[in-house]
Amino acid sequence: MIYEGFDFKKPDYPAVFKQRLDFYNNLKAHPERISAIKAYYRDHIADFINDWGCTFDPRNADRELPGLIPFVVFDRQREWIEWVIEHWRNRRRGMVEKSRDGGLMWLAISLSCSMCILRSGMVVGFGSRKAEYVDQIGNPKSIIEKGRMFMRNLPVEFRGGWVEQSNSKFMRLTFPETGSLISGESGDNIGRGDRTSLYFVDEAAQIERPQLVESSLSNTTNCRIDISTPNGMGNAFAQKRFEGKISVFTFHWRDDPRKDDEWYQKQCEEYDSVVIAQELDINYSASVEGILIPSAWVQAAIDAHRVLGVAPTGAHRAALDVADEGKDLNAFCGMHGPVLEVLEEWSGVGDDIFGTVQRAFSLCDTHGYNEIRYDADGLGAGVRGDARHYV
Repeated sequence: MIYEGFDFKKPDYPAVFKQRLDFYNNLKAHPERISAIKAYYRDHIADFINDWGCTFDPRNADRELPGLIPFVVFDRQREWIEWVIEHWRNRRRGMVEKSRDGGLMWLAISLSCSMCILRSGMVVGFGSRKAEYVDQIGNPKSIIEKGRMFMRNLPVEFRGGWVEQSNSKFMRLTFPETGSLISGESGDNIGRGDRTSLYFVDEAAQIERPQLVESSLSNTTNCRIDISTPNGMGNAFAQKRFEGKISVFTFHWRDDPRKDDEWYQKQCEEYDSVVIAQELDINYSASVEGILIPSAWVQAAIDAHRVLGVAPTGAHRAALDVADEGKDLNAFCGMHGPVLEVLEEWSGVGDDIFGTVQRAFSLCDTHGYNEIRYDADGLGAGVRGDARHYV
């Protein structure tokens, strides 16, 4: 279903429930269509969540809105669902760096329940550093309890035979029609001795002994997704994030249609700069004390020319920072005067400086830059000679 004109900042939830009810009544009148619709949802998980899923937000009370609300999937959430499924199909590992309060764990458990309802033999694991974060019956803050709430609010025709009294145990949800399973674990032994189709590690940057978790999960799954807000650079999550070996999905608060600059400014007034950098700005270097450039300065620079009414002037130029095969990444940016227009980064592993120069020149051609600047010291010294071959 498409909820025409849905306003995420001023949501009309009764209208969404009314549209769902009309759809459901039509299905009950034509039950022969249900199997075909399930076959469609099997390959369109985001639509299944959007059509039938519910989530819970107790903060709605002060806005005179219900706590239990329809899960209306916005664009970036839909992109994330497709990203996870693509990694699962291709047996790839992934990482998700996120701002807080984006509903990502609700999305992860809703995706997992939906896959277990619609696919046979799925086993999805969830791990976190503390057991109460994974499951605490009756507490919607915990991941598995979110799953119970998602399941009990689906129409019975779409629950896959799930009955709460029989198919919901501590740290465990089972799906009788498909033989699928969701399990939870905590501590250092996350994933040890188990086998899963897909595994989510929650708040991976906060894991106290990540080397033990890495060992436990090494043979558990072909698709592990680490999810976290940053916690500085001194942890395994940050190190893997910047090695360039693992696919990264960024879920920033600006991707959330419920939030805007006014909301962000209010957060900045209530919390200190370190909390803002870590929890909202996905800023690894600024999410610790003693930083050189405060996160607030970085945020203030975003779209500053629009706020100040200054049109960009001057030359269109590009710049390149060469990294070669180390853990650092090659970086390319394109500018029109003071305005950053293009920003890309990539690993140099398996390539050489000539390959980096080729890619940089290709970006210049694509975006119309006639001039490129680079650091001529160290690794960048080879750019000049390689550029002659390319042009």
